[in-house]
Amino acid sequence: MKVLAIADVESRLLWDFFEPKMLEGVHLVLACGDLDPRYLSFIATFTPAPVLYVHGNHDARYQRTPPEGCTCIEDTVYNFRGLRILGLGGSIRYKPGPFQYTEKEMARRVTRLRYKLMRSRGFDILVAHSPAAGLNDGPDRAHLGFACFGGLLDKYQPRYFVHGHVHMNYGQVPRECRRGATTVINAYERHVFTIETPDLTDPPRRTGWLAGPGR
Repeated sequence: MKVLAIADVESRLLWDFFEPKMLEGVHLVLACGDLDPRYLSFIATFTPAPVLYVHGNHDARYQRTPPEGCTCIEDTVYNFRGLRILGLGGSIRYKPGPFQYTEKEMARRVTRLRYKLMRSRGFDILVAHSPAAGLNDGPDRAHLGFACFGGLLDKYQPRYFVHGHVHMNYGQVPRECRRGATTVINAYERHVFTIETPDLTDPPRRTGWLAGPGR
């Protein structure tokens, strides 16, 4: 399965200089926040792949004009062709505004997911805006990661953790790294990766809400 992960900066190749071939073969789009909702709507127009998104700390406009043709996966587990995808958007709270959380507030969000995660028997991909604390997060308050994300990764050992928020042009920020069994991907601008799945010509086992929609 070919997955396109995007975050933080609208790729000019996927918008200003877009050609349909740019999305050829993409089965799934994961948007990790701080993107113009019109950009997500544009991408959704040109691909049959689901566009799943969480909010970034600069996404207050989504409250007025959410992206069309896309699915918000905040605080839920979404199943796509057997892949269980957990969404937890937002950043650490560093100023007033929506989609920002203290560590305790994010930990409460994670706790409220306990029964959904029991029903889904865990998850395969964590999609977030923020990184985990101590795992390629930033030194300044605005770019600190969440410690509870590290606990999620250690407990459930998902295959992937895809996030944004820490721009790769900030310094020596890796595109990919590992934590235990999990491949951690920084989705800054755009990144394509492949997940081994059953033959996509087979009927999907299930696609849609696995544990109920979020808030």
